Amino acid sequence: MAEAAEKETRSNEESTDESESPVKINQISLDESGEHMGVCSEDGKVQVFGLYSAEEFHETFDCPIKIVAVHPHFVRSHFKQFVTGGKKLLLYERGWMNRWKPSVLHEGEGNIRNVKWRGHLIAWANNMGVKILDMISKQRITNVPRDDISLRPDMYPCSLCWKDNLTLIIGWGNSVKICSVKERHASEMRDLPNRYVEIVFQFDTEFYISGLAPLCDQLVILSYVKEISEKTEVECCARPRLDIVQPLPESCEEISSDALTVRGFQENECRDYHLEYSEGESLFYIISPRDVVVAKERDQDDHIDWLLEKKKYEEALMAAEISQKTIKKHKILDIGLAYINHLVEKGEHDLAARKCQKILGKNTELWEFEVYKFKEIGQLKAISRYLPRRDPVLKPLIYEMVLHEFLESDYEGFATLIKEWPGDLYNNTIIVQAVVDHLKKDPQNRTLLRTLAELYTYDQRYGRALEIYLTLRHKDVFQLIHRHNLFSSIKDKIVLLMDFDSEKAVDMLLDNEDKISIDRVVEELENRPELQHVYLHKLFKRDHHKGQRYHEKQISLYAEYDRPNLLPFLRDSTHCPLEKALEICQQRNFVEETVYLLSRMGNSRSALKMIMEELQDVDKAIEFAKEQDDGELWEDLILYSIDKPPFITGLLNNIGTHVDPILLIHRIKEGMEIPNLRDSLVKILQDYNLQILLREGCKKILVADSLSLLKKMHRTQMKGVLVDEENICESCLSPILPSDASKSFNVVVFHCRHMFHKECLPVSNTVSSVQFCNICSAKHRGPGSAILEMKK
Repeated sequence: MAEAAEKETRSNEESTDESESPVKINQISLDESGEHMGVCSEDGKVQVFGLYSAEEFHETFDCPIKIVAVHPHFVRSHFKQFVTGGKKLLLYERGWMNRWKPSVLHEGEGNIRNVKWRGHLIAWANNMGVKILDMISKQRITNVPRDDISLRPDMYPCSLCWKDNLTLIIGWGNSVKICSVKERHASEMRDLPNRYVEIVFQFDTEFYISGLAPLCDQLVILSYVKEISEKTEVECCARPRLDIVQPLPESCEEISSDALTVRGFQENECRDYHLEYSEGESLFYIISPRDVVVAKERDQDDHIDWLLEKKKYEEALMAAEISQKTIKKHKILDIGLAYINHLVEKGEHDLAARKCQKILGKNTELWEFEVYKFKEIGQLKAISRYLPRRDPVLKPLIYEMVLHEFLESDYEGFATLIKEWPGDLYNNTIIVQAVVDHLKKDPQNRTLLRTLAELYTYDQRYGRALEIYLTLRHKDVFQLIHRHNLFSSIKDKIVLLMDFDSEKAVDMLLDNEDKISIDRVVEELENRPELQHVYLHKLFKRDHHKGQRYHEKQISLYAEYDRPNLLPFLRDSTHCPLEKALEICQQRNFVEETVYLLSRMGNSRSALKMIMEELQDVDKAIEFAKEQDDGELWEDLILYSIDKPPFITGLLNNIGTHVDPILLIHRIKEGMEIPNLRDSLVKILQDYNLQILLREGCKKILVADSLSLLKKMHRTQMKGVLVDEENICESCLSPILPSDASKSFNVVVFHCRHMFHKECLPVSNTVSSVQFCNICSAKHRGPGSAILEMKK
């Protein structure tokens, strides 16, 4: 039986009891309360009676009655009605004196095939189609014609069911129509019924319809199936199907489909199957001539059962997790364990191990049980990556067992686990001893040595770990030293560290001078001068003064191992003994360094001579002379170059701004051929013209600035000066203005803003009549001539 996506059926076979009636009963109808029942039979008899009361109606017709339907609310006194269907559709109503009055609702279109009564609406099917009657207005409100008139209505009967009080579902042949009863607007009434029917969904099915029932917003369809036999190639009856479909406007979507096994299905016809349903219990009854199959909506437990039966464990586990509050039969853990066992049986050990994390959770007993199970099948490696490391933590024996498994067959995997697992998960001493035993067989195995160093680190035996790291030249050696402050352990291992990575080693040593002194490092590197130079060079770069006591040593080290940095060192060092440096440079014939040292020691003439004789570089000689800015040097340079035409050219091109070119030109011998003489002379003239232009430009700027400043000073001196009671005489320190404004006064105010009474000024001994401020003259601020004399 196929599994449905949303709905699933569960069937049980039941044998029917033999009826006591001597003739065939065609239909039974119950009201909604279940207290009254109507029965019609093949001999034309109709009975309506109370199951729990004495009321009863009997009527015998002259033809078989196929249909009976009692009013849904028959239990109420004013709804004592029922209808019967044969050649006519008759309505029986109980009236005066409990007498039953029949009335014909419809006739003349063949036998009534089906009747369904819901609320105030009666729907029935005859040979021509489906009609609906409104019992309130006693009007027929619609006629839905039959689609396929080629099918015999007695062999392929119409199926009717009410989804609710206003929605009728019609199934006939292979066509399904869903009709909605709606109220007509008052403006559209005229002579029409106040209700009308609209077909909202219509679609065809693959097989013939034997019954219909609503299921929420979906439909349950009982189908009669015919198929071609593979053996005889003749069309024959197949097992009926119970389908759940989702109606769409012009089609449907199949949600599930189940083939039902009933006895004698090979001989049954479409009319032999019926589908009834109980709304309150969501039960569906599939009725065939020999069996009744009960179907009901499956619950989540049923769904999980089906998934487990199909070995869809992952889907079952997911369904159980989603519905863990509603499932009753199943436990998530049991499903999960079954899933793990299933994966192990299939040989998917890695997936099974990965699922352990989610399924076993924090249950240590189950974890340990599964680990032993994986050990039995030789798959400890598969589960090793997923073992819990924190909350929960398993017994140390479990982790040790896994580590031993890797140690015996996979050194790299063993090293990975040691790196990933915290050291407190297992007995470190046991694992260390196991690694040592393996190293006895393979003492040069770098993986085992590296792992042993990590184990020593976990065990806080940092000295041993450091020795192994240095032996292996492992990149983590510096990190280990920093992390665990192992500087005291490396004082005698500085050479090893430098050999491994001199850059990192020097940076570490310089960053931690307080732990390992400069003197100790230099001493340790005494027999390795090339490493000593690397250390001292980096130290000098950081601080020119810290290693000053080793600057003399560094001269030889630079000369031997790093000539390009010797000259920068000589220039930057203020503690370098120049005589020693000069001696070394002269011994090694380092011309540039010797020139610099000679010039620094004041022997510029020897330095210039060395440039000219050793380097024979006139440009460098000229540059040196410019730096020294010494006339005698220029004279020496000219004397040395006078008989060397290339040097004369260089001088003519460069000395124009420092030495008068005429001095050089007068000394050139007649007839001497000088390369590019004309260009050099042109350049001298151009340089001279440029100098003249620059001087004239500077003169113009100077004159303009002087005039501007003079005008500014004149404007400033022409401004008035405020004199009030707050000002004092700078000589007698009394107020500059008299308290009595009527008295006469004579005040002198200088441009520097110092003020004096006329009588307080000292008498000038100079012939000039210009007076100057005594205060500013005494402080050498420049003379402040009087700008204002006030009298009254």
